[in-house]
Amino acid sequence: MGGDGSTKPPAAAMAVESSASSSTAQPTSVLASVLLSYAYVALWISLSFTVIVYNKYILDPKMYDWPFPISLTMIHMAFCASLAAALVRVFRLVDLPSDPPMTSSLYAATVVPIGALYALSLWFSNSAYIYLSVSFIQMLKALMPVAVYSLAVAFRTDSYRRASMLNMLAISAGVAVAALGEARFDVFGVTLQLAAVAAEATRLVLIQMLLTSRGIKLNPITSLYYIAPCCLLFLAVPWMVVELPRLRAVGNTVSPDLLVFGTNSLCAFALNLAVFLLVGKTSALTMNVAGVVKDWLLIAFSWTVIKDTVTPVNLAGYAIAFLGVAYYNHAKLQGLKAKEAERKAASISPAMEEDAEAGKRLLTQDKANARRN
Repeated sequence: MGGDGSTKPPAAAMAVESSASSSTAQPTSVLASVLLSYAYVALWISLSFTVIVYNKYILDPKMYDWPFPISLTMIHMAFCASLAAALVRVFRLVDLPSDPPMTSSLYAATVVPIGALYALSLWFSNSAYIYLSVSFIQMLKALMPVAVYSLAVAFRTDSYRRASMLNMLAISAGVAVAALGEARFDVFGVTLQLAAVAAEATRLVLIQMLLTSRGIKLNPITSLYYIAPCCLLFLAVPWMVVELPRLRAVGNTVSPDLLVFGTNSLCAFALNLAVFLLVGKTSALTMNVAGVVKDWLLIAFSWTVIKDTVTPVNLAGYAIAFLGVAYYNHAKLQGLKAKEAERKAASISPAMEEDAEAGKRLLTQDKANARRN
């Protein structure tokens, strides 16, 4: 009973009760967080898988037979730009970056080069589906860490490390072995896919140099809002030269199916949302690891359902590349853990120094009091 007439439980009892409720809630919250992370991973893998297989279906001469990859990519960009503009300007569900604001000069210096590289990456990668199997394309995509690391070292956004370079060489060797065992090897198709990897890797490095370094943070919706229209304009140039004359030649004999292209574009837009959820709620490293799982699933699908030829040499080569990519992801995870530990240590050190200083003052005061007594 308190002096004011209120009844309060002892502090020890409150601490025990709080500890018990916390220990009960913590496993539940951790389990829910883990399940949610797996749900984001599953959603991203499903949509990425769907978009790749859908694009292959549309472009492959033996399937839907729409041999116009630039036109398909432009449809995607127009659809994504329109939806992003509606979400930003009409429904106002997403805020544009304000610190710093996206001025016309900043747009020209940052977004335009990224949009140009994105256009090249999408054009080349979609074109490769006409000439190569889905499984072999996934094997060639294992070269992405090699291209990103090499360019990062060249642009001095990352440091050269002998262990990392040996890792990159192991990945490259694995992809080379897979290429030697490819039953449907096409030089032009491989050139297109390698060009796509180079363009995408350069885009990722430029994002780090031009956007992240300036504190510009874009989620996939605002990225599409700014980049998709720019990408669409860059794609219009090769489209007018390469595909427009062919479309005029075939006339009305080739007409896109609204349902097929509409659902395909919707899947492409949903994939960008899934990327936002996966990276925002987990990490980019999680997406890299999930990408390896997705690649194996696509190889299995290509082999069993599409009936693409996958040779033992293919699998052996990709297994070598897979181990290299797995080690690369592991090294990145260890690096992130080390940085996090350094950050925590840096934040704890001032507090510990302050406590030590307070302890010294208290000890000095106690000694002074003892002398007086």
